Amino acid sequence: MSRINISAFIESEKILTTLLVNVMNPGVTNNGAPYVSFTLQDKTGTIEAKLWDAKEEMLEGVKPGSVIQISGEVLRYKGVLQLRLYNLSLVNPTETNPADYVASTPLSDEYMHQRIDETLKSLSDPIIRKVTETVLSEYGDKFYSYPAAARNHHDFVGGLATHVIAMIDLANSFCKLYPALNRDLLISGILLHDLGKVVELSGPILTEYTLVGKLVGHISIMQSKVNEVAETLGYADSEQVTLIRHLILSHHGEYEYGSPVLPLIMEAEILNYIDNIDARMNMFAKALGPIEEGTFTARIFALENRMFYKPKTTKK
Repeated sequence: MSRINISAFIESEKILTTLLVNVMNPGVTNNGAPYVSFTLQDKTGTIEAKLWDAKEEMLEGVKPGSVIQISGEVLRYKGVLQLRLYNLSLVNPTETNPADYVASTPLSDEYMHQRIDETLKSLSDPIIRKVTETVLSEYGDKFYSYPAAARNHHDFVGGLATHVIAMIDLANSFCKLYPALNRDLLISGILLHDLGKVVELSGPILTEYTLVGKLVGHISIMQSKVNEVAETLGYADSEQVTLIRHLILSHHGEYEYGSPVLPLIMEAEILNYIDNIDARMNMFAKALGPIEEGTFTARIFALENRMFYKPKTTKK
């Protein structure tokens, strides 16, 4: 059976394909009939699905991370495509290709490595460059394969490096416009601010928070790592290292968003804005991409629970 990607689904179409179970929530209707709400995914996106009058034998062995063969119909609800499932069955993992079911960055691995290497070489401050290079080297390829978040933005294979590269481009423009900014410091903050997520998160597929991630968090994880590396290199007492740690600790911008301290230098302030700009633009792209022009998205909790309109004059 040839697969049909989610991005190719058309309203009212009958579907027979295989998808990965991302989320699975059983429930009971007011009439006492069992049902299951799913979030299903493949490399092109996710889709919500409902299986009404769910039979136990049909669901045996099915759990998040399973690949299932589904038959159903594509419906539209509040401008967003959904699936009504008629039948499903578990697929043997040996008969699947994981690359079919996990979204990944549009950037090539070679390009991402090249951009990060060039950026590191462009740092002129020897302490900032050495500390940043050393910390990055400790995490190897995880930096290029991990997502930037478990949900919401850049939540795909390679999302972390993709997010960082976009932020580097924004930072270069900001530094040209505002020469008072210390580019070396800002770039170091960009490269390291979310690097703790390779410890905070479980990995690039069906990403969840680890125990350390839940109890410590990526901000504390990385500022501690920077201090540890700086002590090994003999730079722990340098102002540069203190400032890098401050950028990491303050990059969420506000106490209520998880920053232990507020931004107190202009590079920390700009880092917070650049981080927010790129994260939000990715969320816009993800939410607006699947819907028709002239309709609204569903409410997006991470964007203040707002619904966003996709104009009919959307740029092609």
